[in-house]
Formats: sequence, structure tokens, C-alpha cells
Amino acid sequence: MWKGRAMFLKKVEGPRQVTLADGRVITRADLPPADTGRWVASRKAMVVQAVLHGLIAESEARATYGLSEEEFAGWRSAVERHGEKALKVTALRRYRQL
Repeated sequence: MWKGRAMFLKKVEGPRQVTLADGRVITRADLPPADTGRWVASRKAMVVQAVLHGLIAESEARATYGLSEEEFAGWRSAVERHGEKALKVTALRRYRQL
């Protein structure tokens, strides 16, 4: 018998989870913390995928992570054109030329 406290889910706008094209399911818990200081490609891609699939609004993502419209647009464009690999710092110059 479980004698713990009841668990309540915080009310949020939009879906609690979304399914990506590759079949993975992501939730808000999968998103990077709001105070993320080191932005590796996988974290950037997770935020972009969450926005593209309707888990969070772009405005919420930009506000949460302190991103400008231009910065997020660059991430989005890179993911849409070339996938997550285009977000790696070492690959930025190569993909921007295409």
C-alpha cells in the first residue's frame, strides 16, 4: 500500500508530450533547464523539436532560455535544413555556407 503524498501535475498550456517524426516521445521534463549555460547541439535540437512539434511555443522557448528571435531562427533553420549535426559549433561555418 502506497502511503506517500499525492502527486499533482502543474497546469501548463498545450500538450504534456509530443511524438517526434522518428517515434521518440518528448515531454517538458526532457527540455534543458532554464539556466543552461553550455548549449551543446543536442540541447539546442531538443528545444527546436519541442517548438516545431507544439510542445512549447517559440515565444516561451525564447523567454525561458533568453534567446533572441534571430538566434532561435538560426537554430531552427539549421535543424530543418541539415538536422542536429548542423548545430555543432565545429560545423556551423560549413552549413552556413550552403
